[in-house]
Amino acid sequence: MHHFQVRNGEMHCEGVPLRRIARDVGTPVYVYSHATLAHHYRVFDEAFGGIPHIICFSMKSNSNGSVIRTFTDLGSGVDIVSGGELARAVAAGAPPGKIVYSGVGKKVPEIEEALRRGILMFNVESREELETIDAVAGRMRVRAPIAIRVNPDVDPKTHPYISTGLKKNKFGIRIGQAMKDYEWAAGRRHIEVVGVDCHIGSQLTEVAPFVDAAARVRRVVDGLLRKGMPIRFVDIGGGLGIRYSDEMPPDPGVYAAAVTEAFRGLPVTLVLEPGRVLVGNAGVLLTEVLYTKPIPSPAGRGKKHFFIVDAAMNDLARPSLYGSYHAILPVGKARRGTVTADVVGPICESGDFLAKDRAMPPCRGGDLLAVMSAGAYGFSMSSNYNTRPRAAEVMVSGTRFEVVRVRETVRELYRGERFASFLSRRRTGKG
Repeated sequence: MHHFQVRNGEMHCEGVPLRRIARDVGTPVYVYSHATLAHHYRVFDEAFGGIPHIICFSMKSNSNGSVIRTFTDLGSGVDIVSGGELARAVAAGAPPGKIVYSGVGKKVPEIEEALRRGILMFNVESREELETIDAVAGRMRVRAPIAIRVNPDVDPKTHPYISTGLKKNKFGIRIGQAMKDYEWAAGRRHIEVVGVDCHIGSQLTEVAPFVDAAARVRRVVDGLLRKGMPIRFVDIGGGLGIRYSDEMPPDPGVYAAAVTEAFRGLPVTLVLEPGRVLVGNAGVLLTEVLYTKPIPSPAGRGKKHFFIVDAAMNDLARPSLYGSYHAILPVGKARRGTVTADVVGPICESGDFLAKDRAMPPCRGGDLLAVMSAGAYGFSMSSNYNTRPRAAEVMVSGTRFEVVRVRETVRELYRGERFASFLSRRRTGKG
């Protein structure tokens, strides 16, 4: 469910016409629906109402401070994967005691800051990381709460770039080695074993991989409890998919029932890390058509069209990176007829596209298009390639909207640069 609907021939976000946002803020711009964010969180939270649980929003999917605060105001914690995300999460009001720190490459200063903040736990991805955390905690004279990320070798049946639970992936520790690492950790003065972690991938549209992984994790938890280890948390990650096109992902209630059953009877709190399922369909990327260009069809039948828009692969990388599908809809009343079109941006790459060979209504320069389901891994993966300022971000609530991240300026992009001292002192525009 989302709050982007067409009324009287104009697409709205809640009570605000998208055309008004484009007029006042410019394009490209990400637009988020506060009502959709809140609704998705409540549905997910209520699905797990029958078991002790903590929701830790996976902020890598969308790191805007207003998005994070929307969830923390509802009781959420945050799942982070870097020191930068820790700082952002705390700045947005996330309670450190509900922050879990995942990721395979935690640096010593990041570990130190997380320990100073008093996070809920580290999800440890290797034996060397575990040893480093122990050493850092020892120097700081504190105990570091840890869970080991178990790699269950489960195929999530998703895109290989977002699969994380197979033994060939870089994530986690295989179950046999993990049990040995838990025994080592339990004997360290500055490590506190508190949980078990598992995350098998993203955009999963079936329950079966979750059930398979949960069963394997349950056996690990049972074994650790028998050894007398005080396991209090089982972090089952995130990964529940959304509908971009014709996918039929399971309802959060079905997902929750399956996962809850796998851990029934254990004296633990589930930690859940939803990301895409909360924010994906709560956001769109609004873009303007700059030019149109018809060319003869390669198959010799009719014409193909290029709709050249002001959003590009630097603004939304998923289509170029994963071949991902995003519905693209006219913001105003659609013209009659259908053409085959590539929706492309201004980037100097043939891989710069938002859609290829898409059946769409005819477009003209000045038309506005909404790239749907762009709330997850949209702005958070954007870049400044071709020295393009990143888009503005807007949040809508009812009939009002606010800019929650201002558009970058070109000057900001090179503000931190310095000319090497051995280069000529030619006068430049830099002040």
